[in-house]
Amino acid sequence: MFTVNLPALEQINQIFHILFVFLPILWAMGTLPPPDALFLWAMEQILEFGLGGSPMSSHLRLLAMFLVSAGTAIASYFIPSTIGVVLFMTGFGFLLSLNLSVIGYSEIEGKIRQRAPAKSKTLHNSSKKLFGWWECLFYFILLVLALIEASLLHFFSEFLVFSEISPQTIISYILMVLFIVTWLLREIQSVYVFGIFRNPFYPKDVRTVTDFLEKQTRLVKVGVVRRILLTLVSPFAMIAFLSLDSSLQVLHSVSVCIGFTRAFRMVWQNTENALLEMAVVSLMKLLIFNKDFWWNQSLDTGIKLLLVGIIHDRLFQLITKLQFAIAVLLTSWTEKKQRRKSTTTLITVNIIFFPVVMFVIVLSTLLSSPLLPLFTLPVFLVGFPRPVQSWPGPVGATACICPDTIYYEQMVPSLSAALGSAMAAGSLGLVLPGSHYLCRFQDRLIWILVLERGYTYCCINIKGLELQETSCHTVEARRVDEVFEAAFEQEEYARALPINEHFGNILTPCTVLPVRLYSDARSVLSGVIDSNEHLQEFKGDLLKVLVWMLLRYCYKRSNALGKVEIENNGVPPLISKPEWNNSQYPQVPSDIDSLNIDTLDEWSDNDVFDDEATIKKDKENGKLKVLPSTSLPIPGSVESQSISGKSAETVSEDKLYYAAMTHLPLLEFSCAHSQLLRIPEEWRSSCLPKSKINEVKQLFPEDWYKFVLSQLESFHPKENLSNIPEEIAKDEVLKDLYFHLVMSCYFSFFGIDNTLPSPSHIFRAYNSGIPWSLGLDWLAEKPELFRQALKAFRYTFKLMVDKAILGPIEDFRDLASCLKEYEHDWYIGLASDEEWQEAVIQEKPYLFSLGHDPNMGVYTGRILTLQELLVQVGKLNAEAVRGQWANLSWELLYATNDDEERYSIQAHPVLLRNLTVQAADPPLGYPVYSSIPLHVPLI
Repeated sequence: MFTVNLPALEQINQIFHILFVFLPILWAMGTLPPPDALFLWAMEQILEFGLGGSPMSSHLRLLAMFLVSAGTAIASYFIPSTIGVVLFMTGFGFLLSLNLSVIGYSEIEGKIRQRAPAKSKTLHNSSKKLFGWWECLFYFILLVLALIEASLLHFFSEFLVFSEISPQTIISYILMVLFIVTWLLREIQSVYVFGIFRNPFYPKDVRTVTDFLEKQTRLVKVGVVRRILLTLVSPFAMIAFLSLDSSLQVLHSVSVCIGFTRAFRMVWQNTENALLEMAVVSLMKLLIFNKDFWWNQSLDTGIKLLLVGIIHDRLFQLITKLQFAIAVLLTSWTEKKQRRKSTTTLITVNIIFFPVVMFVIVLSTLLSSPLLPLFTLPVFLVGFPRPVQSWPGPVGATACICPDTIYYEQMVPSLSAALGSAMAAGSLGLVLPGSHYLCRFQDRLIWILVLERGYTYCCINIKGLELQETSCHTVEARRVDEVFEAAFEQEEYARALPINEHFGNILTPCTVLPVRLYSDARSVLSGVIDSNEHLQEFKGDLLKVLVWMLLRYCYKRSNALGKVEIENNGVPPLISKPEWNNSQYPQVPSDIDSLNIDTLDEWSDNDVFDDEATIKKDKENGKLKVLPSTSLPIPGSVESQSISGKSAETVSEDKLYYAAMTHLPLLEFSCAHSQLLRIPEEWRSSCLPKSKINEVKQLFPEDWYKFVLSQLESFHPKENLSNIPEEIAKDEVLKDLYFHLVMSCYFSFFGIDNTLPSPSHIFRAYNSGIPWSLGLDWLAEKPELFRQALKAFRYTFKLMVDKAILGPIEDFRDLASCLKEYEHDWYIGLASDEEWQEAVIQEKPYLFSLGHDPNMGVYTGRILTLQELLVQVGKLNAEAVRGQWANLSWELLYATNDDEERYSIQAHPVLLRNLTVQAADPPLGYPVYSSIPLHVPLI
């Protein structure tokens, strides 16, 4: 069927023969794209440059938007009237530039909220900000105004030839002025102009949120003006320019349909670039009056805008790729750790074969593919074209989850809101899909990738890098700190128009953002935890905190179970007989009184038993159990010997256990309202030795006990409880029950001896590793009581630290106020606790933990404080990131170089090579947090 003499077919045949020969080489060099990457890249390029859309945050959204956008362009071809075409393009251009998925999500959520309010609360926690009625009204008004403007201008204008007096010429001048003004307003929002010269209008020496907000007042007003110009003024000016164009008179033209469909959508989808394109086309029309010139004769305005858009994008890519290539080339010599034996040879080869290097850079630019530096050396290849998100799979689907993840998860909502304000004001420069930003705060590094951009919204992915710094991580993080400090924190850089000394870095500082997050402060507790005076106060304070904690717990528990009705005309009920023999130990009827109870505490000496934690939670039944280490033989005891089927060791343990148990008789409350503070049945036993009861009774803080009772009124402000606390305080039976409960918990921590605990003892007990004793056996059988007692112990330790730093507490009211603050505003525990993670998500104002530094041999305190602090933000060279990611992919997938110590992931302070590798998606990278696509409003 084909004629051999067709020249076109012969040329295609020759090209394919040559191409097929080079396919294996292209695959080995990483230039040949996988089918999925090629397909997604092609759809993005057509959607962005042919249809005026934006790369999308997911493959499904990309496919759906591509089909709808292509259908819109095709449908416009068949509309018979010019006004119909203008209205159709204007309306769909506006609608497709909106975040339609979030609008639809809002509608679904609203219906669910009406039908099932409880379920809607779960949906409302999504990252997508719901649209309210006023946002919908705002967009509806804009759509109506745009349609009215486009139809009226197109219908009533005479479509004069473009000249110095035509309406379109006047609009052209307005567009050029708007472009210059918005560009200037954007540049003065950042700390550096063009990334080189310091902005004289930007606040100098920014350190605190208050100072920054005060100094930034003028820039905020400028940002509002710029936002109005871009959001409201510029789109309507551009619609006027397009509606007045004479090219729209030519119906059923493919070039008109494609060009103007793209142009009417770009007005809303990417206003800044559209403004640039129309300003350039207007300028060229003003400068080129020759009608016979091909620019004026062969091309309509829509196609001109398309060509200018493609040229602008590729020119911008070429500049950034050249910056990246020069940085790789120069740093291979200037950075000592990057200098190798072959460096001189590679530099010489690049100079000699400069045309070849430029060809590779230009080719990668034309294909919009990464410039791949082989092993991050100055050897450049063309990476295969890939979509903006760079990695296969859904965005945010994978991350190397660890305990540090929670800190990034907490800060993301506040950070995304701050980023939205900065993007709208222009502080982050020109925000386009594929842009990368790096944020720094203390030991946190946040990587931000822009996925898509539309009218008044931007979709981003936020990643958090590891906090446990390796040597390579530390080197690059220190360079990041130096770059940001030079821009934001040093007065000597505030002189007139200084130059950015770190211009060669791929990181350019932009601004600082006020973000609500946790600051992390660590302190050495030497002089506190090892002070005898503080430890002595600690023991006394623990009794008070136990009283406060257990009274509050029992009172809240009784209220939760419902008030006890007083029967028999107010006669107090009897206390049910305690079940003393619920222990796993069998009862021993004799030989109990012959034991020497005073020596019990000596048997739990830390030199005999393990210093590590002796309590663990049984995952099967949720109960606390003693570790097997507690079964070690006691020094001086006789080894196991059979006595009536039991070993002597078992009998000895039974005797010790029941000698320590104090049996209380059946008693009666003297106050009917004491039932409000009744102790749970399972807690009504005691591990106090009989011989020690009278001795330790003086330790019980009776005055504090009465004071805490007097504060019960605050739990029920609506009731008249003025006399009830006093009556309850006089109930000796209730007091005796709390005495046994508090003292049993107290001696479970310290034993019966009155010696001061060691710092290691405090540290182990804080970490739930209480040294073994019979009291611990008693406490371990009551998981909830153990939890409350451990909580009281940790509160007491925090109280000891606060008293050492802030001074002593004057009276009971101050102590109660301090404990209430701990209860409501603090989480005091361990960073590894699940409750710690929950407290971070719930944004508790303060968190405290006790730690130990084995290298320095000191105990440390860690305090996290939730507050609004400044996060430094810088823009990364997007092509440098894409190039290093392409090399990472090439090494691991093509060269199979998975050496953990390979050269291409070592620290590079200029290219931030190690941090860039970390920010890649797993399994090639290892960010500890990666968000789902976050839709950030820009209004």
